Amino acid sequence: MLDGVILLWFVLAALAVAFVAIDIRDTPESPVLKWGFVLLTAYTGVVGAFLYVLGCREPLPGTHEEYTAARWRQTLGSTMHCVAGDGVGILVGAVLSSLLGLTGLAEVALEYLLGFGFGWTIFQALFMREAAGGSYSVALRRTFIPELLSMNLLMAGMVPTAMTLRRHVDLAADPAHARFWFVMSMALLVGFIVAYPMNWWLVANHLKHGMMTVRPKEAGGMAMPMGSDGGAAAGGMGGMTMDKADKPSPSVATMTVLSFVALAGGAALAFAA
Repeated sequence: MLDGVILLWFVLAALAVAFVAIDIRDTPESPVLKWGFVLLTAYTGVVGAFLYVLGCREPLPGTHEEYTAARWRQTLGSTMHCVAGDGVGILVGAVLSSLLGLTGLAEVALEYLLGFGFGWTIFQALFMREAAGGSYSVALRRTFIPELLSMNLLMAGMVPTAMTLRRHVDLAADPAHARFWFVMSMALLVGFIVAYPMNWWLVANHLKHGMMTVRPKEAGGMAMPMGSDGGAAAGGMGGMTMDKADKPSPSVATMTVLSFVALAGGAALAFAA
């Protein structure tokens, strides 16, 4: 029965990915977020496609800016961007851990390092460097703390889910088996849910971008990314103004500590007897 459920999951996931990949081409969203929704749907199947339709797909022509201005949709875009990028590194880490025979904390550490490294240096800073004036170094600096906090909560949800399922599902640690990929999909889905509140705080305090609207150049105009407040982004990463924003509440230091507490709690839960 489990294999039947997994087969159905991946069949529906393939259809969902095809739908999002085709449909999102006409959505006036930032290219990196378009790729992000495709990746999220590859991880989470029909759930990712549902989130795309509900949170990003333009309901009527010319309405994307207003439609995505809602805080929960901005947070959806922020969380999706995190999970899409970090997920690539996490999955690579999980496969390498299996091939190298790493288990326990060693496996978690490898997944964390590769997930954070790819998400921060490539999916966040590199792909969004134009929003930082084209400077990769500035983009790295501005995205480090937001990526760290979001990644900690993602792993806090993902690690105990993956470890718990592996204890109860045979072959779930073998990348050559579909059960491995099903378990990792469920883990990333739970990680997405756990990371959402932290991304809400990050977007609310202008430390991370949310959804963006990028329209084709028309009549000499410029494609304009839209920030988390629904206005054009300026001097920040699509709404991120870490250097100029008012002091967040709670403070960045407090939220950083809480994120590591959550990560430690997730790891403790994962390895509890």
